[in-house]
Amino acid sequence: MLEKSSVAGLVARAAGSDQAAWEEIVERYAPLVWSICTRYRLSNQDIEDIGQNVWLRLVEHIGNLREPAALPGWLATTTQRECLRVVGKHDRCVPLPDELPRGPDDLMIEQEIIMAERNIALRAALAELPARCRMVLSMLISDPPHSYAEIGSTLHLQIGSIGSLRARCLEKLRGSEHLAAILDNETAGTDGSA
Repeated sequence: MLEKSSVAGLVARAAGSDQAAWEEIVERYAPLVWSICTRYRLSNQDIEDIGQNVWLRLVEHIGNLREPAALPGWLATTTQRECLRVVGKHDRCVPLPDELPRGPDDLMIEQEIIMAERNIALRAALAELPARCRMVLSMLISDPPHSYAEIGSTLHLQIGSIGSLRARCLEKLRGSEHLAAILDNETAGTDGSA
């Protein structure tokens, strides 16, 4: 996972009205909010309303979060509550209790948080690479991937040099502090030492 201090620092900056911090929070965690909403099979209008409500609640409560580093969990729980509220309104269900029952969805939400944090770390690591590396790697992972001939033509490279360039770029990517933090946390979580 991302370093807790970086998430807590981002929350503190946003609570201090730092617009760039707010934009980064939304960019990082909007996919998490959206992915939780889609599991409830709501209309696009309901999903948009829920997203707006979640971000509004965050604006209202960001200065009072007990554990700022746990922002992804707070967003996931708030999104789930909003989804259940909307589903309940459609089904004319009774109001939700303050505490949500824990179930299989909790594991899915935790996995979505981890995936969101991995994606954030990967984007940050890619952004640090030289432009040529970013281009080569993005062309290789596109769907469908570009051939070496296409990459060579686009980037004015000899086909024989692309493989070694790819290897050097991947080595630089592996050396990123952003990815190292994720890998260290995942390793610590799987070896029982966490």
